[in-house]
Amino acid sequence: MNSGTTSIKALTFDVFGTVLDWRTPILREGKQLGKTKGLAVDWGELADVWRKGYQPAMDRVRRGELSWTNFDALQRLILDEVLSEFGLASLGEPERDGLAQVWYRLRAWPDVKGGLRRLRRKFVVAALSNGNMRMLTGVSKHAGLSWDCILSAELAKHYKPDREVYQMGINLLGLEAHEVMMVAAHKYDLHAARAVGMWTAYVQRPLEFGRGGHPDLTPDPEFDIVAADFKDLATQLGV
Repeated sequence: MNSGTTSIKALTFDVFGTVLDWRTPILREGKQLGKTKGLAVDWGELADVWRKGYQPAMDRVRRGELSWTNFDALQRLILDEVLSEFGLASLGEPERDGLAQVWYRLRAWPDVKGGLRRLRRKFVVAALSNGNMRMLTGVSKHAGLSWDCILSAELAKHYKPDREVYQMGINLLGLEAHEVMMVAAHKYDLHAARAVGMWTAYVQRPLEFGRGGHPDLTPDPEFDIVAADFKDLATQLGV
């Protein structure tokens, strides 16, 4: 355990990709829809393109091309564009709604529940996600996540990695930046958290993009902790 981390009182967690496996449920439900509707679609590719549309869509909000749009609405907007790209523009509203709702039915990575239970013995643990409150509440309940609180970018009307989101989380926890550690599987998230003075823990998720994916798992020396999973994170934090 890094001796400097003794000041930490709370851990904030990225959710989609770090805590939850988003890709597997999209593949599973997409394949079922394809079987029901007779659709010849590479659902793995569709899932990846849907996910890649996430940052560009948020940038449209940042540039003012879109007014503030919560995560639910943004994901649906991206999905409609992706379905057209994959030749599925004729897919009806019930099917589109069903696919969009998959984000409420995600499952946690195997190490998450046990890891969070351990970490809660010593720290406040909070979601700090771009997901909106309704989505984060729903998916956390579905996945059986034991948060002390949920902090949504919706509360700041900004999306990560905007510094306003991290500062909002720190402020609502009633803490100083050096008392909070950001936990994420995405380097941009941690660099932004570090820029506001938070501690950083990089958790490697090699399967986030599937077995054929090639995520960059190289640790950045700027990160305070690099962990294989949440149980390893708890061990390194002395829990």
